Amino acid sequence: MSINLEGRVAIVTGAGQGLGRSHALALAAHGAKVVVNDLATADGSCANAEAVAAEIRDSGGEALVNGTNVADWGQVQDMVRQTMETWGRIDILINNAGILRDKSFLKMSMDDFREVIDVHLMGTAHCTKAVWEIMRSQAYGRIVMTSSSTGLYGNFGQANYGAAKMAMVGMMNTLDKEGAKYNIHVNCLAPTAGTAMTEGLIPETLFKLLAPETVSPGVVFLASE
Repeated sequence: MSINLEGRVAIVTGAGQGLGRSHALALAAHGAKVVVNDLATADGSCANAEAVAAEIRDSGGEALVNGTNVADWGQVQDMVRQTMETWGRIDILINNAGILRDKSFLKMSMDDFREVIDVHLMGTAHCTKAVWEIMRSQAYGRIVMTSSSTGLYGNFGQANYGAAKMAMVGMMNTLDKEGAKYNIHVNCLAPTAGTAMTEGLIPETLFKLLAPETVSPGVVFLASE
């Protein structure tokens, strides 16, 4: 099956490396215009996102770089505004931005718990809320959230991460119902992938097999008509 995303506009959060980078490149390869979002450093630079955007442009695609912190509602609104001013629509949102603050629950501070919730769960909610009315008025939208096997089954030292990732499943199930009449499809993927976030946690042979590029075809399919 050939998937054509020509004319579609996608926002991919956490797209500077790992899964997000792979998703952004895959969407662009199928014709989408892509906002490559990755958290800017303190000096405002977005080197990883710039590199991904350059790859897209070098392959003949269109890309914008954005350094928004998805945990900040105001910044997310600005990112969506920039996208609309540039391309006039938003068809696809890939909620992928994330961090780790792993510790056993006994040793985990509530600040570490809250920070992971703020990025994974609230970041996903912020981005989804910011595009929802746009997609509703277009009568078209595809939203994919990055959940995790940790949310579904648990993993030692990741109470914060698991809670955020399982909460996404609940949000997906509700938004799928609310968006159905407006042709907004909402899905989650729960991948295990060999990325900077999992390096050292997975045996090396398995790490190599679990390349991010093995997950991205699922994202492309869920982002399509």
